[in-house]
Amino acid sequence: MAFKVKFWGVRGSIPCPSPRHIAFGGNTSCVEVSVGGRTIILDAGSGIRNLGHWLSRKNTRDAHLLLSHTHWDHINGFPFFSPAFRKENHFVIMAGHLPAEQGGIRSILSTQMAFPTFPVPLDKMGAAMEFADFKAGDTFGLFDSCKVRTALLNHPAGATGYRIEFAGKSFCYVTDTEHVPGKPDQNVLALIEGADLVAYDCTYTDKEFKAKVGWGHSTWEEGVRLCRAANAKMLAIFHHDPEHEDAFMERLEADARFMWPNTLVARENMRLHLS
Repeated sequence: MAFKVKFWGVRGSIPCPSPRHIAFGGNTSCVEVSVGGRTIILDAGSGIRNLGHWLSRKNTRDAHLLLSHTHWDHINGFPFFSPAFRKENHFVIMAGHLPAEQGGIRSILSTQMAFPTFPVPLDKMGAAMEFADFKAGDTFGLFDSCKVRTALLNHPAGATGYRIEFAGKSFCYVTDTEHVPGKPDQNVLALIEGADLVAYDCTYTDKEFKAKVGWGHSTWEEGVRLCRAANAKMLAIFHHDPEHEDAFMERLEADARFMWPNTLVARENMRLHLS
């Protein structure tokens, strides 16, 4: 059965709509996963706007939205997700990083859209929405034989990594997370063990990382090390630093493939078939 992954936003921190970010893309995190004809959305960065237009053209009326966390670059596209304004649509929105005292994922998205920061409040969007909070580390089913495993990531205020399993294949979405040099993250290793594809937070290079400790991100070299150790089949370098323009990314891609041939750099509109 079909298991497809499409990248709609691959950038971290802030959208980069410039001529020097064309080849790899400037929108922030958003990935569409299609399993057996059902839709799962990972994160709601600015890339979700274009995904919304695509889902409307396909007349897709329901989906699950799984959020890694709620820093702005991962939710800033949600108010512009056009299918959420249509009353015939239905979405289940989930997050695993929020303490109960923060009011859960509904409260965070509502606050983002509250006056005076946005003209349309969440409860006026129109679509039927269910909000579900869980604890990072939980495992749950979404539909049919689709299983989701989660893991707590090392990021300021917390973040959740996801492993989506369907029809004998698996895709892992592991962003935003910071590694400790020389100490592989056991949560990540357990999550990505044997995965067919891993999208990993590769914001920096190992050389850059030394000046970024505490910022909550990792490197493409660490992504390779983790995937090799976990016997994952392929790494998708993801969450590109906005300072990494196309020429830099092309060199990075060559270096990464030299280190491990089973590596690719995620680009906007790239579609991968796991089935």
